[in-house]
Amino acid sequence: MAAHGFVWEARMSQLIGFQANPKLRYAEFMPWVIALLVYFFLPEYLSLGARVWTYILFALSLDLIVGYSGIITLGHSAFFGVGAYVCGILAAKYGISDPMFLLVVSGLAAGLLGLLTGAVILRTKKLTQLMLTLAIAALCLEVANKATSLTGGADGLSGVSIAPVLGMFRFDLYGKTAYLWSLSLAFIGWWVIRRVIYSPLGVSMIGIRENSSRMQAVGVNVYARQLKVYTFAALVAGVAGAMLTQTNQFVGLSVLGFEPSGELLVMLILGGVGRIYGAFIGPFIFIIAQDYLAKQFPEYWNFGIGVLLIFVVLYARGGILGLMDQIQSHFAKKH
Repeated sequence: MAAHGFVWEARMSQLIGFQANPKLRYAEFMPWVIALLVYFFLPEYLSLGARVWTYILFALSLDLIVGYSGIITLGHSAFFGVGAYVCGILAAKYGISDPMFLLVVSGLAAGLLGLLTGAVILRTKKLTQLMLTLAIAALCLEVANKATSLTGGADGLSGVSIAPVLGMFRFDLYGKTAYLWSLSLAFIGWWVIRRVIYSPLGVSMIGIRENSSRMQAVGVNVYARQLKVYTFAALVAGVAGAMLTQTNQFVGLSVLGFEPSGELLVMLILGGVGRIYGAFIGPFIFIIAQDYLAKQFPEYWNFGIGVLLIFVVLYARGGILGLMDQIQSHFAKKH
């Protein structure tokens, strides 16, 4: 029966245009080349850039479960927030400042939460699943708000001190180390997630998203595979949360709850859900637009984001990447 499952996975890979471990194309290195150019030629935007790369990694983790696996969630911020708070608490309360150790522990803590909650959430479907994910994020927010001795409550957790990266590169006021650190971790995260997406596991998850009953019928353990991907995505989100704490050296309640989950979903919709580079374009457009609009229209910047989202939903199905595909297809037909 399991052999039939692998045959079905191979068939699914043909239907959706996937190849196992496809070769890297030159265009895929463009974001990283642009990122290095920003470091050398736009130093005044390095702090903002570090935030963009953090949210790109966060968006990649969400796209893995929403876009590629079809798991409905509005509570992904729970894992991001747990990673952020574990990193902050260990640094501020226990004096642990090694950035790599903090990333590992924070990621494992978020992954454990993903495993425990996913074991329950993934047994449900649709609206029930959605509400459970939202409830877990709300519970994490309330715990962080009440545990003031550890988290600082509504005032946030300050006094986070992070040691220099590799013992040499100290986090500075200009954001140079923060930018390169976030960029490096986002690159590693992208590389790993890309391999997962184009692996047999990734192909089978797309098969589950398209027709879970048929995948179950051919011998694929749908629940086990969804739980595996859900746990991994939670771990990656926890690492992204720890990155935010390390670069800001502060943690607030804003990393938890519905708002960051909603914003992240908007970022994915803007870029293109279920397309790995949509997780690059969406956060970049959203955060840049947010920064610009907040400076120009401090009280009404959300209105501008809303207009942008409405435009994408109405005229760019599949997000900005979908719009680019439509334009390319249009010109291809003309020629």
